[in-house]
Amino acid sequence: MSELPFPEMPHAEAGRKRIARLPAALVSVLILGFAVYASRDTAGLATGGDKTTTIAVAKANAFLDMLDAKQRDKVLYEFGSAKKPSWSNLPVTMVPRNGLPLGELTKPQRAAALDVLAAVLSKQGYQKAIDIMNADDQLVKGKDNKMRFGTEHFFIALFGKPSPTEPWMVQFGGHHLGINVTMVGKNAVLTPTLTGTQPDAFTRAGKTVRPLGPENDLAFKLVNMLDAQQRKQAVLGAKPKNLVLGPGKDGKAIPPEGLKGSALNEAQRAVLVELIAAWVNILPPDAAAAAWPRSRRSSTTPTSPGTGQPPTAAPRTSASRARRCSSNTLRRGARTTFTPSFAIRATITARS
Repeated sequence: MSELPFPEMPHAEAGRKRIARLPAALVSVLILGFAVYASRDTAGLATGGDKTTTIAVAKANAFLDMLDAKQRDKVLYEFGSAKKPSWSNLPVTMVPRNGLPLGELTKPQRAAALDVLAAVLSKQGYQKAIDIMNADDQLVKGKDNKMRFGTEHFFIALFGKPSPTEPWMVQFGGHHLGINVTMVGKNAVLTPTLTGTQPDAFTRAGKTVRPLGPENDLAFKLVNMLDAQQRKQAVLGAKPKNLVLGPGKDGKAIPPEGLKGSALNEAQRAVLVELIAAWVNILPPDAAAAAWPRSRRSSTTPTSPGTGQPPTAAPRTSASRARRCSSNTLRRGARTTFTPSFAIRATITARS
């Protein structure tokens, strides 16, 4: 299995130094979980540009036009289909995915499928997805791949006919990646979405690639900026936990716990905002920029189970014209603002 031949985009080197490190036998999978509440009011959605919508619709229709009838039947679902919640971060052998895997597409069809993904994400969001897939390819090398890891086993599905005005959704994912982007006109909702990686670093074209490097470094930086009293409030439990909220738990909320953002000093809060940006900026620039005025409100709550472990955040907001849902990464929604419930948590998995 060969890696996708996409050039590596530049990655920030700032913040690479960690004060606290994980044991060598552990690898951190950082996940930003937002509890999301559905609303039928579209006001307040992350608003992108008409150009972004036009390109996304064109790319999606171009992809569909390249498929035969059987392939289209597997890829295209009704927007309200009950299959929509069938997404996961687990291997595809454990949780079947919607749509078609990249490995069953011709090269032109695969390129068109990835064009759809690129059209609904920012450049850095798309690069993150490519890096996660390339990391998964490392699990295939020299193995029989009974678990069906690697790029060929990442799936794409569309819910609703691509439209410049009506809601439709792109669902893309595989092992350690689940992306759901709902488009409503020029508005975008990235919910629910999960980003993870295994391994946490690999070499491509002679360079080290860390798919979740910025999240990891900023999370370590933030937790190590806390004083003793702040840590006492922020660190929940002596041992790291598994996913606090994830696939299969759509519609559930994370109760507010830990240290409120209002208790952070200016420098700490700035790092928290930068950490959140690693997920918010998965969206196209205009949509991400529109989301920021709400996400920068000061009522936030960082927490971290497991002393010195890298945290992730879990704010609460509402989603518009999308299914009631919540899980483990970026939850961007609509209409209302964040409630006082950010939570920074750590997710640890054993290195295989």
